[in-house]
Amino acid sequence: MTTARRRRALLVLAGAAAARGGLAAAAALDARPAGVPWRRTNHAGRPVSLLGGPATAVAATAAAVLGAPAGTRTAAAVVGAVSGLVGGYDDLAGARPEQARDKGLAGHLRALRAGRVSAGAVKVAGIGAAAAVAALLTREDRDLADSVLTTGLVAGTANLVNLLDLRPGRAAKAAVLTATATLSGPAGDLVAGPLGAALAVLPADLGEQVMLGDAGANALGALLGLRLAAVPGRPARVGLLAAVTALTLASERVSFTRVIEATPVLRELDRLGRRRT
Repeated sequence: MTTARRRRALLVLAGAAAARGGLAAAAALDARPAGVPWRRTNHAGRPVSLLGGPATAVAATAAAVLGAPAGTRTAAAVVGAVSGLVGGYDDLAGARPEQARDKGLAGHLRALRAGRVSAGAVKVAGIGAAAAVAALLTREDRDLADSVLTTGLVAGTANLVNLLDLRPGRAAKAAVLTATATLSGPAGDLVAGPLGAALAVLPADLGEQVMLGDAGANALGALLGLRLAAVPGRPARVGLLAAVTALTLASERVSFTRVIEATPVLRELDRLGRRRT
């Protein structure tokens, strides 16, 4: 095994170990009164805890900082920490009855027109600001267009991964596949730790014990977006941002779950490892 592969393997293990430790702490907290606000009922009517999200966010962010190239470490810390923090806020505040209709881009805009700031709007603004800061931190000799691409990829991927968190393991699987596909190259170490964290939380997610929620899904997505922003060649990054944007806009009109259920390969991948309903 080469030195680079050994380092990546160690980063994957570090991310996994940190996530497992976080999940153990989350389980202990869930048994206490402080864990009650994080409890939810999933699509199948089973009780789950959103505390897996903060555990994953912390582990993925710490491991990403550990593996990131020198010029990207601060950016990784910013996008991972802020996305996890505002995602956790949305997990809690977004569950309030008055926020029930403030879902999706249309819901956030409707709330703003009514003179209210939804928890989701706070999250979007926070992640957008973190993405812009990351673009400035990693700009170096790039021009404004590259900064816009970085901002869009970080914020857009954070949101897209969160949109997938509607069924057990779906968002974590997407994170695993994306991280694995981008492990090579100078910036590959950035997603090695998040890959380990996603793999570690996947069994509990598939077992319907925890959910990533906004905290975990947004943090993983933001870190993956930062990795995509390091892909060589502006045309490639433009194509990636176009794909992320198209999927996000499509989600406002088309149910991802319906598309997945209607596509045999995606359906089998989505159901792999899940409990029977």
